[in-house]
Amino acid sequence: MAQRATLNSVAEAAAVSRQTVSNVINSPELVSPDTRERVLEAIDRLGYRPSTAARQLRTARSQIIGLRIAPVGNGVSGVVLDQFLHSLTATAEEYDHRIMLFTAADDEAETRAYADLIASVGVDGFVLTHTHHDDLRTRWLKERELPFVTFGRPWGAENTHGWVDVDGARGTRLATEHLARQGHRRIAFVGWPAGSETGDDRRAGWEAGLAAAGLADRPQIPVFDGVEGGRSAAARLLDEPVAPTAFVCASDSLALGVVGELRERGLRPGADASVIGFDDTPTAAVLGLSSVAQPIAEVAAECVRQLRATLRGTAGAEPTSTLLAPRLVLRTT
Repeated sequence: MAQRATLNSVAEAAAVSRQTVSNVINSPELVSPDTRERVLEAIDRLGYRPSTAARQLRTARSQIIGLRIAPVGNGVSGVVLDQFLHSLTATAEEYDHRIMLFTAADDEAETRAYADLIASVGVDGFVLTHTHHDDLRTRWLKERELPFVTFGRPWGAENTHGWVDVDGARGTRLATEHLARQGHRRIAFVGWPAGSETGDDRRAGWEAGLAAAGLADRPQIPVFDGVEGGRSAAARLLDEPVAPTAFVCASDSLALGVVGELRERGLRPGADASVIGFDDTPTAAVLGLSSVAQPIAEVAAECVRQLRATLRGTAGAEPTSTLLAPRLVLRTT
């Protein structure tokens, strides 16, 4: 029977110290790329598998990260959080962490779940989504000095915790400026009612794009997310004396509704009127809908990096904030 590979045997095979092998596994950023590659090759060749149980005993950590699963929405754009969960899980597993999912009806219930998970499982930290003004969850975690990072900015508050987000305003501005360059002078915005932090951010990008193009006319209809909401908004805008020739939407769900209403009226999306959504969902790709794509894999990787830095106590005196740029994906609409 072949002897089980150990930390020492990997170190010998890679001609490095035992500590270097440990750093490659636990803190790869401390090791040079060439050395890291040599150690990883030895790990793969010898079939070495770090002992999670031994690490937990040594570090007094569970290697578990908690994440609340949000309620199912009424649009197709919820798939973005599915993509985030998949990327977060895959990235966490690279560092031998596991994601523990749980549900909660609201923020208060979520904080109760935090307390239960810390007491029963010993969860190391949390990743939060759907941040908003006066967020009870971040305040609860900060008061108890518990490690966490958010996918979403601390809206309307000082940057007192680590966060990762996508620049939604930049995305809608890219879309609006592209449409203006194509000759559109009446570009409508279909978004959510005021008060939605993410929605307001995306609306601000549309407004900035119009201003940059010298366009003062700002037709917009606020509706709740979903295909029917987009269809309703498009119907009202198209019934105006001077109808828009282009639509920038806060989500792909809304954009699909706009496309449906255009076709219902015998108008050709992309020819008679242009439509750009937000989130670049698989549905958008299949149906040829132009959209703004979020770098979800990068968001997940940065969330894991920040949380690991906090757990190791190397995050620095100031919390880390990361705002990632989206990109415009042009298709037939």
